[in-house]
Amino acid sequence: MKLTTTLLATTAFAVTAGASFADGHMADEMTVVSWGGAYQVSQQRAYSEPYAADTGTTFVWDESSAEAVAKLRAMNEAGNITWDLVDVVASDAIRLCDEGLAMEVDHDELLAEAPDGTSATADFGDLLDSDCFIPPIVYSTTIGHRTDMVGDNPPTDVCAVFDTETYPGKRSLEKRVINNVEWALICDGVPKDEIYEVLETDEGQARAFAKLDTIKDDVIWWSAGAETPQLLADGEVVMGSTYNGRLFSVIEEQDQPVAMLWDAQIFDLDGWIIPTGLPEDRLARVKDFVKYATDTQRLADQAKYISYGPARASSAPLVCQHADLGIDMAPHMPTDPENAKNTFLYNYEWWADYRDDLEAKFQAWLAQ
Repeated sequence: MKLTTTLLATTAFAVTAGASFADGHMADEMTVVSWGGAYQVSQQRAYSEPYAADTGTTFVWDESSAEAVAKLRAMNEAGNITWDLVDVVASDAIRLCDEGLAMEVDHDELLAEAPDGTSATADFGDLLDSDCFIPPIVYSTTIGHRTDMVGDNPPTDVCAVFDTETYPGKRSLEKRVINNVEWALICDGVPKDEIYEVLETDEGQARAFAKLDTIKDDVIWWSAGAETPQLLADGEVVMGSTYNGRLFSVIEEQDQPVAMLWDAQIFDLDGWIIPTGLPEDRLARVKDFVKYATDTQRLADQAKYISYGPARASSAPLVCQHADLGIDMAPHMPTDPENAKNTFLYNYEWWADYRDDLEAKFQAWLAQ
């Protein structure tokens, strides 16, 4: 993958591209699927609220992105697609595209150019890693810890999660296989560039689960990104994984005694797919909204509400401060050079191939 250069080029934020607006052939309502919490609020403030003000479109928000693959499969089988636009992570977008459940798009035709005329494909660069995927943001999954529960020796690397002797207490980890097996192997001594080669083998998978076994009794498993910040705020865990934007919220907006650990943060992309099989009027509305919501200015605007790096290079110079807090946002971005010194990049294609089988093994391991 060539993502590192592109990711680091998207550190800051935004100007503006023109958006097309409504006409009489477009549906006047959209059902948009996202993740809830601070991220969805940032989408609403930056995208849907101004678009609704300009066009009169009504938005219905569904917080089912974590279940998007299964639900879209079921909708397709039933022949009843009720969602218009769905926010998913990159590996899920690839799976949905491969299964014909997400519509292939011409990015340069669908998306606005940068203000200087740079094509959308050049502006997004290597982040357009699927013919069906439109990624507005770069985010990471990382570790937060209670500063008042780690003594005089705060953690400096991700393997503190597995060090229950130095850092006793509960930790929270996501109730899915992705992230957990990568961190487990990193902390069991596997070089980062060999992680997926090792995970392809039964022995490598067993090695990852054996490492996770060492802390299984100390883990609270979460499903929603808001859970770890709340557990940290309540002092129920000493440390836990979640999305960097959720940790930004609990640290900067809620002023909790929490710090973020950037070591081995796992970069990921999040963005839109359009379900296949939409009626013409709904598809027209979705295309119009997507063009608007992914232009240079809108991606910059979203970065004023949450600490996720915009995926367009042209957005980087445009946003400097949080819209409400007035603080400089660049140091809080996962793509900031200081924060990105030791990152881990998903192999999206690998996960698209292995996700279902390895997820089933992980859930079976949890149940043991």
